[in-house]
Amino acid sequence: MNTLLNEKLPQLQRRGFLAGGAGLVVALALPMGADAAEGSAGPSAQRLDSWLAVGADGEVTASVGKIDAGLGIATAFSQIVADELDVPLSRVHIRMGDTATTVDQRGTGSSNGITDGGSALRLAAAQARAFLLARAAERLALPAEQLQTRDGKVFVTADPSRSLSYSELLGDGRFDIAVDPKAKPVFKDARDYRYVGKPVPRADIAAKATAQFRYLVDFRLPGMVHARVLRPPTAGAKLLGVQSLPATPGFIKLVTIGNFAAVVCEQEAQAVRAAREVRLNWSGPTFEFPANYDALYAHLRTGPAEGSKVDRSNGDVDAALKTAAKTVEGWYEYPFQSHASMGPGCAVAQVGPQGVTVWAGGQKPYPLRKAIAEMLERPQEQVRVTWMPGPGSYGMNDADDAAIDATLIAREIGRPVRLQYDRAGATAWDAKGPPGVFRMRGAVDGAGRVAAFEFHSRGYSGRTRPSSTEHFGDTLAAQLIGGHKPHSEALYQVSADGYQFDNKRVGGELLPWGASLATGLRTTHLRDPDGMATCFASESFVDELAFAARTDPVEFRLRHLGDTRDAAVVRAAAERAGWTARVGPQPRTSGGMLRGRGIAYAPRNNAIVAVVAEVEVEAATGKWRATRFVVAHDCGMVINPRSLAGVIESNMLMSLSRARHEEVRFNEREVTSVDWASYPILDMTEVPDSIDVVLVGNKPGRSYGAGEPSTRPVAAALGNALFDATGRRLRRVPFTPQRLLAAMSQAPASA
Repeated sequence: MNTLLNEKLPQLQRRGFLAGGAGLVVALALPMGADAAEGSAGPSAQRLDSWLAVGADGEVTASVGKIDAGLGIATAFSQIVADELDVPLSRVHIRMGDTATTVDQRGTGSSNGITDGGSALRLAAAQARAFLLARAAERLALPAEQLQTRDGKVFVTADPSRSLSYSELLGDGRFDIAVDPKAKPVFKDARDYRYVGKPVPRADIAAKATAQFRYLVDFRLPGMVHARVLRPPTAGAKLLGVQSLPATPGFIKLVTIGNFAAVVCEQEAQAVRAAREVRLNWSGPTFEFPANYDALYAHLRTGPAEGSKVDRSNGDVDAALKTAAKTVEGWYEYPFQSHASMGPGCAVAQVGPQGVTVWAGGQKPYPLRKAIAEMLERPQEQVRVTWMPGPGSYGMNDADDAAIDATLIAREIGRPVRLQYDRAGATAWDAKGPPGVFRMRGAVDGAGRVAAFEFHSRGYSGRTRPSSTEHFGDTLAAQLIGGHKPHSEALYQVSADGYQFDNKRVGGELLPWGASLATGLRTTHLRDPDGMATCFASESFVDELAFAARTDPVEFRLRHLGDTRDAAVVRAAAERAGWTARVGPQPRTSGGMLRGRGIAYAPRNNAIVAVVAEVEVEAATGKWRATRFVVAHDCGMVINPRSLAGVIESNMLMSLSRARHEEVRFNEREVTSVDWASYPILDMTEVPDSIDVVLVGNKPGRSYGAGEPSTRPVAAALGNALFDATGRRLRRVPFTPQRLLAAMSQAPASA
């Protein structure tokens, strides 16, 4: 079976390449991403041996600068390589995210695993196959057109008994040459694919199901010690001194640098105990959070902004609003949300005089290497970051902070360090998805078309803590230590859509939040950064405009989308769901239960998704559940429909959890949601009865990112479905039963 090559020992053995004797190695001048670092340590994208190795035993190792955050892209990579190179899938092995052995593609983010990593591997394998055909033609004294490749061999079409294996063609030499970046390899016709487009089982599932899969938390080094960090008790508290050290057996040292503190012990259980026993003296808080969400949203509406942006604009929105037949407006509100990963952050670090190696679970090992080198004041060439599978990340959770903390402590201790956060620390101190408020204004004319549409956000940047750890100052450790400049970026919360409104303005304002950086309310990327929040406001408001125009929501969207990929996805979702037209709430009542359905759509980069949600509401209590999702999904050419369906289903469940439950709690001094009780997530009783997936636009060509797009429309679809069931519009996430019941006790708003 094809495999994912995980690190097991500090010294990497390249299967079938360094130890295998004969081998072909192919690498290309492939795209590293628009923001990829240049001139850094590690394999060069220009070198033949950076991407693909075919060993003397016929085994293939493909190396790619991406990571698999749990979505199965390693299997998709194997399918691509196996088909383009014409080798059995079972012989393909994938290496990912190791700064010493894979090309710098920064890592995985913005759903770019298949779009960047897959396209690079397809080109590598296609050029390798073209080279092998040319070499075989030379050896057999035949035109290449009379040859074919299959199962790791080149054979004569007219006489298949005449064949040469890839190993025979290569001999014992290495091909240490660069490839012309303008070279145009002959890609296989998609009709000839044996694996791409097929529902191949994921390569990692069997090992995970039998508890044989090797996660980062399982990794051990000889002589390794264990650490636990000690965070400030309140926002901005300063470490004043040490009251008493722990008496725990195995205690080695208390590491303190500025306001950063950690205990180190010989064993993990000892470190857990020592963290509870140590007594530190802290100052009171030096930074105040808003008292609650009412105070937060009031501040976001009226507080002074540090920047504003009009993302796109056409026509004259203000003039159209003044003269329109009917106007609608409202504020939508979205909270802080935690990554709440399945497990807390973990990392292992070894700092020696000749080099540094860090095993980490974050999505972008290459920028992290740069930050570690900066922290240690060493050349990047002396730092190696190796990705190993962790509990998932989907943005910028605590994985990179764990790596930095472990390295910092290893520097102080002089021994390999394994750092493991606890649940409370992970949930309270991971950087959060940013909150926002969204002022929506619009108008419809007498013909039922949108006369004006305005989306205006006010919130904090989702890059107060940047989306990759490229500088030490971006990390929690640096901010607690002090004296290091953070590199926050302005990321405005703006919606995306394909609506053709005559008068349209989309923009927003950012409020300052830099003082939050050394606290548990730093803001950063969470899965589909800002997308779920902005789509919630925009697509809920489109529903409001549709009902103001007395038009069915599906028809209303199609009227303004035109004959596009967007419209095709909306149609596909509505058709699969068996949508029935409505021009207002159309609840179905049975046994005290109200039932409704809603639709929302969103593009994300080049992928497009539409979701129909069906819900049932207990009229007496406001308790509700999603009973069905229908997801129409266009991400171009699908590599593995089985894995893609799993990706979409996981998006639905995570997004349902965020829309139904998730809201970081805090008071003026600290984050108070620190576990699954205070920060609840979706449980098994709340899983929908069915999730129907309709793949649209699946044809040979380019593949677009699928890891995040189906996240985007879920909250809006659910909110629209709850409106359909109850006649009440919820404009604040999460949609708790208490909020829904309170809304149901009020008179319905007139259309």
